[in-house]
Amino acid sequence: MQTAFDFLTVACFLGLALVYFFRSEQNLDTLKHLMVSALCFAIANQMGNSGFSVFALALTAAGVGYAALVLRRS
Repeated sequence: MQTAFDFLTVACFLGLALVYFFRSEQNLDTLKHLMVSALCFAIANQMGNSGFSVFALALTAAGVGYAALVLRRS
């Protein structure tokens, strides 16, 4: 982990995993939806490391927002 995007996206992913285990119903449907957010974080990390900072931040925010909507519903 060398860049700020590494720390940001890994922190978001760890938060996502912790919230899934502690606050959700832990069903397969919720996990499938949260995997979309995890994929957003992985892509945002690669984009941020490649120099596309604005797009990486937007994708990270979209992943966090989508996870919040999914977890609110479950």
